[in-house]
Amino acid sequence: MKRYLQLAAQFEKMIANGTFEPGMRLPSVRQASSSYRVSASTVFHAYYMLERRGLIVAKPRSGFFVTRRPALTRSVTIASTRNVDDAEGDSRVVRFMQAQRRCAHPGLGASEPSAQLFPFGRLSRSWTSATRRMGLSWNGLSAGKAETDLRRQIALRYIATGVAVPIDEVVVTSGALDALTLCLQVLTRPGDTIAIERPAFHAVQGAVRRLHLRTVEIPVDPHHGLDLVALADALQQHPVRACWFVTTLHHPTGATLSDQRKEALVVLLAKHGVPLIEDDVFRELHFGASPARPAKRFDSNGLVLHCGSFSKTLAPGLRVGWVAAGRFASRIEHARWMAMSSACVPAQYAIADYLEHGDYDRGLRKLRRDLALLQAQTIQAVLRYFPEGTSVVRPPGGFFLWVELPDGVDAMHLFEIAEANDIAIAPGAIFSSGSEFRHHVRLNYGRPWTQDVERELHTLGKLARRLAAERVAVNDSREGPEHMTGEEP
Repeated sequence: MKRYLQLAAQFEKMIANGTFEPGMRLPSVRQASSSYRVSASTVFHAYYMLERRGLIVAKPRSGFFVTRRPALTRSVTIASTRNVDDAEGDSRVVRFMQAQRRCAHPGLGASEPSAQLFPFGRLSRSWTSATRRMGLSWNGLSAGKAETDLRRQIALRYIATGVAVPIDEVVVTSGALDALTLCLQVLTRPGDTIAIERPAFHAVQGAVRRLHLRTVEIPVDPHHGLDLVALADALQQHPVRACWFVTTLHHPTGATLSDQRKEALVVLLAKHGVPLIEDDVFRELHFGASPARPAKRFDSNGLVLHCGSFSKTLAPGLRVGWVAAGRFASRIEHARWMAMSSACVPAQYAIADYLEHGDYDRGLRKLRRDLALLQAQTIQAVLRYFPEGTSVVRPPGGFFLWVELPDGVDAMHLFEIAEANDIAIAPGAIFSSGSEFRHHVRLNYGRPWTQDVERELHTLGKLARRLAAERVAVNDSREGPEHMTGEEP
């Protein structure tokens, strides 16, 4: 066993037996390195593993602390369904999108990784080859050939996940959101209730609003993922027609369900006959030694509609996605035709060619290595520059960090003053239809590390520290006279 695994196991045992109680500080990296006669890198790796398991949390300029594990508040979340017609929520999302366009530095708030991380040189050769093959046959016949080629390549890639997906079950769409929305259209009618996550990607709220649906929100823990007990309660209490969940590298928290919990999720939903729309656009960016498997791997009833995209792993902006729709494939296909929605034909040809000849897996391995390094650099910068009390959960992949700010720092306020400094971020409030996550921000680390990137994080941290200091000053001014005189209020 590798030394960092042994060290992590030792600390985990001490946490379990109470040697280190919740809230206690672990030995510093230097202390642990000296005591256990290992390198600082080994200690960091051990602590990062414990952090991913939710046992400890890093605090800026303070070290690593044993985590308190508060119970998730299920009753509040699923006591009743919500009509997603929140005008304030709409306004927050619009302001966020406007900031993305207006700010000179939108990268920290972006929803896509930087194009600089992708192999556009090799992909452009596939694009050239695709247009050459099409020649003058720019018609429905060439479109059908492009889609068939791409569907075949997608079906072949499922084999590596242990899933046998017939080519006829794969429906190519104009991006993942198109696939997800088509699934909702087929599975629901206006007024129906669906289960979504809390927090959830802001586009989820927009999609269910457009289709006039009601939602029941299931909490997601940043360490452990979707709360299956809360989901079971919701299925008992509400007429849930479908679920829309991100099972691997949840957006925005980065949480990933284990294979055991994915299987339990599929079994639970099958028991109630409820389809799962699996939003799985991030899974191939998982950093683990073995690839993460989709929940669809455990589906034997055709109830999992597995949606994917190439925008996070190959080429942002191409807008090519798909759904492996199981028993619903023909209905999804019909809905796509009725909506006159289709992916760009040259893009389908180019991606199919790249998947077949371009060594897609090698490109993915490089992308994962790059993102893992960028993640470490960004976390170090956040811990260095942000105010004391900030916590960061280290996700096992992807390109987002879910950052919790101290109680005195309102993320919407930070968003506003960051925008005034030409920096765009994603405040936590846009990831819920309510007013939750006011102390959270989502940061994108999926772009090459430069002095400009570090300068943005330094500026953002300085602004957050200023807000924290202002709150402390306000609290001191309120309490000061009473403490000085000793008089009762």
